[in-house]
Amino acid sequence: MKDKLSIHYDEEGDFLELHIGDFTEGYFRNLGKGIFERVDRKTNKVSGIAIMGCQKPPIKDGSHVC
Repeated sequence: MKDKLSIHYDEEGDFLELHIGDFTEGYFRNLGKGIFERVDRKTNKVSGIAIMGCQKPPIKDGSHVC
């Protein structure tokens, strides 16, 4: 069986989250530049990704987060 993909965007907080499978207890690991991976606390596997600041202007080096 394939896991479902959940997508959530909080416009006010400018926060995009993509998650695969059922939500379990976990935490976010900061990868830098507003990008985080969601890690399942029991299995220590990455179960999603989150991006902050998708609608903000480009970062200093001219690239965009999203």
